Amino acid sequence: MLCPATTFWLIDDQVVRWNLFSGDGQALEPDHTEDPSAVKLCAEAFRSVWGLATLHTDYRI
Repeated sequence: MLCPATTFWLIDDQVVRWNLFSGDGQALEPDHTEDPSAVKLCAEAFRSVWGLATLHTDYRI
């Protein structure tokens, strides 16, 4: 199973879709799962960092 450190989309707390890249940065075919343990892991990872996010209106390059 991929770890939450990988870029992912969490869809309706039911599906995780990972964006995958090769070692040289090339995009690979995305992967997805409906495995409840993977969904839970990613949902918890997302919630744990949400409060640390910068609001879009406050973001500066």
